[in-house]
Amino acid sequence: MAKKTTFQRIRALDYRQQAALAAYLCERMLPNYDRFADSTGFGDSKVLRGALNAAWDKLAVNKGSDWQRWQEKLEEVTPNEQDFDVLGMYPAIAACTALSSLLQGLDDRDPIPCLDVAKISQGSVAHFLELGELAEIDDAGQRAVEIEQHPLMAYEIDIQQAMIDFLEDVVDVDKDTVREMRTIAREEGISNLGL
Repeated sequence: MAKKTTFQRIRALDYRQQAALAAYLCERMLPNYDRFADSTGFGDSKVLRGALNAAWDKLAVNKGSDWQRWQEKLEEVTPNEQDFDVLGMYPAIAACTALSSLLQGLDDRDPIPCLDVAKISQGSVAHFLELGELAEIDDAGQRAVEIEQHPLMAYEIDIQQAMIDFLEDVVDVDKDTVREMRTIAREEGISNLGL
């Protein structure tokens, strides 16, 4: 039998496990937004941090939040593609989009937006490589192969797989699990783009 893909494995997790994975991946994408905001003066990292903290609180102690209000605040600090001409804009947009998906999943108690976070995280790595280091490769097929084999993409997939392994062994996503996942993400010290 063929080995399951990352996304197939995520679909097999229960809703709370998927939401916890999504929060973990958002935590890894947040530094990309921080760097963009620092370098351009646009946005407010505190909004993303506050929304993600609210998501972690929901997972840890089932604390409710005004998810619609967080979505509105997030929309206000999401960069517009037409306003910036820097590579860091795309990872910043991806961080906002991923966080918005997580909030939607929590608001609706729906695992599909949580799965989308994993796709957005992998997609942001691919896009970053495509527009940056691998931009000189004209052949789309060759560029796709280079992205797939790039150490940064391999690292992203390995990180997602490792956290899925961790979550598959977790009976209940409780306060201790959430605390451990947050600690892992923060101690890692680098974003999904290796920054």
